[in-house]
Amino acid sequence: MDQRIINLYDEYTHAPLTRNEFLRRLVWLTGSTAAAMAVLPLIEVNQAHAAITPAEGLFTERITYPGINGDMQAYVARPEADKKYAAVVVIHENRGLNAHIEDVTRRAARAGYLAIAPNALSPLGGTPENEDEARAKFQQLNAAGNLQNFVKVFDYLNTRRDCNGKYGCVGFCWGGAMSNNLAVNVPSLKAAVAFYGRQPAAEDVPQIKAAIQLHYAQLDEGVNKGIAAYEEALKKAGKVYELYMYEGVNHAFHNDTAPARYNANAAKLAWQRTIDFFKKHLA
Repeated sequence: MDQRIINLYDEYTHAPLTRNEFLRRLVWLTGSTAAAMAVLPLIEVNQAHAAITPAEGLFTERITYPGINGDMQAYVARPEADKKYAAVVVIHENRGLNAHIEDVTRRAARAGYLAIAPNALSPLGGTPENEDEARAKFQQLNAAGNLQNFVKVFDYLNTRRDCNGKYGCVGFCWGGAMSNNLAVNVPSLKAAVAFYGRQPAAEDVPQIKAAIQLHYAQLDEGVNKGIAAYEEALKKAGKVYELYMYEGVNHAFHNDTAPARYNANAAKLAWQRTIDFFKKHLA
């Protein structure tokens, strides 16, 4: 697919552009309304493709935990056996908690973890079905309060009898940035994984106690601008980190509900590296 179309879709989902402006520019790139409508299903996220990891053999539940401005909603999955597990917080993209992230949460559970996926949009009523509405709601979140709502998930985990007190997190896009921020702000965090997430300020890096794993897409020009400064700060502060660049792939390459950007080989490799990283640092 023409890379300009994928770049336009990324701009639409992150700037964000209005849908009318996105469609107008898509028509211009493809040459006609008919061509644009044919391309649209190939680039838009489709949650119908998200049901990959079955819940059979897992314990799952929907819970709430206290946030700073009301209850936070979250999806939980773990192996069926009633015992203590290391916990992995799974952090969604800028669409809120959806079927895809719930699927990723079950993948973490199948790897042997107590996985929990909070919904950042809980204070605003939860995740709307319409993705444009969901992205718009992210503009209404208070950044400091939102961060604290995610920090508080670790307080909640500490109350669960199926948690052994060892914590990791993994986030994607918006959630990748949050994963980096949790590494700065949660001293008890042992492992933080960020998929194509924006980086914390260099001056905050010395506060990090966790081991860091970073996954980037070579064609993701916007997010990648911050890599050099982050890596320099990690090295200067003597932090434990791994950084992987996936050649020829786009932002959101791990999201299998985004057909034009998903890359099966890169996604499989990055996820295996993630699980191996958790096995090493959450043992």
